Amino acid sequence: MIPALALGLVVGIVLGVVGGGGSIIAVPALVYGVGMTPAQAIPTSLLVVGVSSLAALLPRARDGLNWSVIALVGGAGVPAAWGGAAVGKLLDPNILMLAFAVIMVAAGIRMLMRTRETEGSCSTGPRRAFRSCAPKAVGMGLLVGFLTGLLGVGGGFLITPALTIFLGLRMKQAVGTSLVIIVINSAAGLSAHAAGYTIEWATTLAFAVPAILGSVVAARLARRLKDKHIRISFAVLIFATAAWVTAGTVTA
Repeated sequence: MIPALALGLVVGIVLGVVGGGGSIIAVPALVYGVGMTPAQAIPTSLLVVGVSSLAALLPRARDGLNWSVIALVGGAGVPAAWGGAAVGKLLDPNILMLAFAVIMVAAGIRMLMRTRETEGSCSTGPRRAFRSCAPKAVGMGLLVGFLTGLLGVGGGFLITPALTIFLGLRMKQAVGTSLVIIVINSAAGLSAHAAGYTIEWATTLAFAVPAILGSVVAARLARRLKDKHIRISFAVLIFATAAWVTAGTVTA
């Protein structure tokens, strides 16, 4: 029970500060820290991260949300999440965890490569956003949605870097926008995994309650942090967790 409480708190803090990345810790934590199977950990992670992201969004809403991007990315992600869940049920769990680690490293590298922010087509008005941003946003939504269903992640560890690097959103706006998309993707992924899933209430609540509280508190404190420090910390966390996942899978 103590590992679930501690790891849930870490997940919440990451969600609150970065606007994503909680599932990067949640799935490995539930598998290697709490003792769930990947089949149990994936829907549990989606449930906890979805609710925690909604809580973390409340203090972030004042930074502004890009609803055009939310509609495009979130809308494309729903059917993709269902497809990813169907594929994931056909693959070996160890292969899924190793794929998880590879994707994390790629996202961390991209985050470190981000040296400055520029206004992109997706950060401008609705008309230009639809014409110039739609193809990129829909493609991103399909990719992140598929990974949400496949790996049981809300997609924040990919969404936040992608929103800043590829779609041109400012970091503070990207964090809030990412949280809304995570809620949408998590709900879609959870619905895809709902068949045959039974919630382990004791473990789930022990993990979820500190995650929700941590996300709310961290989101308020994160407003005082510089974007550069958030990106670097996020990348370091991704690399450390990727190493943890790889070691746990290889030695399993």
